[in-house]
Amino acid sequence: MRFFAKLVLLFNACFLATIPLRIYELSYKISNPDKAFTGALKVKPLESTLVILGYSAIFINIIFLLLVLILGKRKVLPQWLFWSNMVILFIQLYYFFFW
Repeated sequence: MRFFAKLVLLFNACFLATIPLRIYELSYKISNPDKAFTGALKVKPLESTLVILGYSAIFINIIFLLLVLILGKRKVLPQWLFWSNMVILFIQLYYFFFW
């Protein structure tokens, strides 16, 4: 369970790195509507990996929450790890459903 919690934290870090990339893309498209957006980073595989891991983080995070609640393994995890994953889950829910 600790390994899975750390893996979820890694996915969440990719999600947090994806948000500025998306904001940069939207601001570029607004300021330059005639030009094609070529990407925020010059390394396309890195940008693609961050986006895929970041957008799939919400599913991994929900699975983590369900496992912790069903199995009752919350006491095994460090408190900061559990709560940081939960705070980022709420940020993800807001990002995907309300923004």
